[in-house]
Amino acid sequence: MPPEIAPIIGEPALTVTNTETSLVVADIHLGIEWDLYRSGINLLSQMERRLDRILSYIQANSPDRVILLGDVKHNVPQVSWQEKEEIPRFLETLAEHTHVDIFPGNHDGGIELLFNRQKDIRVHSARGAVLDGVGYFHGHTWPAPEILAASHVVTAHNHPTVRFTDAFGYSIVEPAWIKTKFNIDLLMGRFGNLNFENHLHWADPELFIMPAFNELCGGVPFNESTQEDLLGPIFSSGGIELERAEIYLLDGTRLGLIKNIRKLQHTKVRNKTWSRRRRNSEGST
Repeated sequence: MPPEIAPIIGEPALTVTNTETSLVVADIHLGIEWDLYRSGINLLSQMERRLDRILSYIQANSPDRVILLGDVKHNVPQVSWQEKEEIPRFLETLAEHTHVDIFPGNHDGGIELLFNRQKDIRVHSARGAVLDGVGYFHGHTWPAPEILAASHVVTAHNHPTVRFTDAFGYSIVEPAWIKTKFNIDLLMGRFGNLNFENHLHWADPELFIMPAFNELCGGVPFNESTQEDLLGPIFSSGGIELERAEIYLLDGTRLGLIKNIRKLQHTKVRNKTWSRRRRNSEGST
């Protein structure tokens, strides 16, 4: 049987069940409060609350492993005093309950130096890997070729949301799950050494893009975005089927295909000038 991908209702996390059970969380961005403080916004650390939230997932689902799908830490290129203090406690506490796998994101440089390497914590390649039949990569790099042979792939990085604006210009934004496919034509040009007619090289996987766990991070409104708005080479190059992607809210509500949501009166698709401006300002997301 294929792996079962099951978002946790009401939460930006999912479980993957195959021969074992994995709990997956992405874009935690520990240390963001220090960055906000430097910008004049004073917030108490939310690390303990975020840790307790993930521990509640562990208690409810009894996973064999926790997969942290990139951007565990926030500040780049430096490591803040907050991260030096909080990340070891965060990761080592999780490792007391289950195995921890980290797929590093663009914010995670040097994270392997921030915890006791005798603990049950493994840092994988930034290009991702296949675990228990499912491919994982954060999304700021091209995926490793072996990921394309998995039946399901889970990625992150873009902090997907959906935004609707009413006739008075007021907007509501909600975190969202994105379910889609890769664009095989684009991948054939990028991965020229693979035989896309061989199922050992290409399984036409279902692709799940995870919402950010940290609600302070903001996100990309997929219903208003063109491929140029998306972050990461496989996204911005057209390597995913954006128009045929499905959007789901955290409560499980299926909103439908992006190409259909765009037809709604109060969805605004940004122009390319806006897209370039946004990518320049938010390229480090």
